Amino acid sequence: MTDSNTSIETKPAAPTIGWSGYRWLLTAAVGLLTLGCVAMLLSANQSTTTPIATFEVVNVYPHDPAAFTQGLAIDGGRMYEGTGQYGSSSLRRVELASGKVLQSISLNRDLFGEGITVWKDSIIQLTWKKRRAFVFDRDTFQHRKTLRYAGEGWGLTHDGTHLIMSDGSSRLRFLDPETFREVRQITVHDGRRRIDDLNELEFVEGEIFANVWYNDSIARISPQDGRILGWIDLHNLWPARQRPTREHVLNGIAYDREAKRLYVTGKNWPKLYEVRIVDAN
Repeated sequence: MTDSNTSIETKPAAPTIGWSGYRWLLTAAVGLLTLGCVAMLLSANQSTTTPIATFEVVNVYPHDPAAFTQGLAIDGGRMYEGTGQYGSSSLRRVELASGKVLQSISLNRDLFGEGITVWKDSIIQLTWKKRRAFVFDRDTFQHRKTLRYAGEGWGLTHDGTHLIMSDGSSRLRFLDPETFREVRQITVHDGRRRIDDLNELEFVEGEIFANVWYNDSIARISPQDGRILGWIDLHNLWPARQRPTREHVLNGIAYDREAKRLYVTGKNWPKLYEVRIVDAN
């Protein structure tokens, strides 16, 4: 290309470059471009590195291996569990120390039970595809009313003001507890990556804890913007290689707010664990 301010006649001729020279220059240019891209990616990853915590087992309790755990909650020292599967879905109160079922009610055979939460003097239980939530008396398990919602029901918790529901996607919906009307929603993300398959939920000290289907880690989520604040790696709690099937997934989180104790279990797991979070160094 000619410089418009330079005469062609007086401009020195450029040295001749053979094919090997052009190939060397091209390779060098591509190399520099690649290094620049890698540096940018490393910088981005460093700025969005999410802490990963581990755990310590504090206590181990028996758990009904026939319980396909979909929801877990503890209130006033009482452990409640919602189970799934067509024909086997139930709401139950369980004795923590023994795992014995003290009280239960079965859902209709065409209903697949999902997440639960204790809201004031009621227990609310979702269903998977029927778009219905059942409100039961916390003490008697008497059915009080049925609420309807759009989409699927997976996990359920509350922040003291709104119910928080997952539907298997990356979004969490905040709902009016009396009407199930959606107030707002957040998209859960770790950096730029959306986190799908959000399942059982629990509100823990200002954060939303979430099981992720087929993942042995618990996500710690900001209720303000859906940002992942950290992960709790639980893959050594009951290693996958020791489980009978792939469906025996980690699912079930209960937090005792008064005693500051965290409990976890899984679908058809024979044990329920009290764990303490060990923050990443």
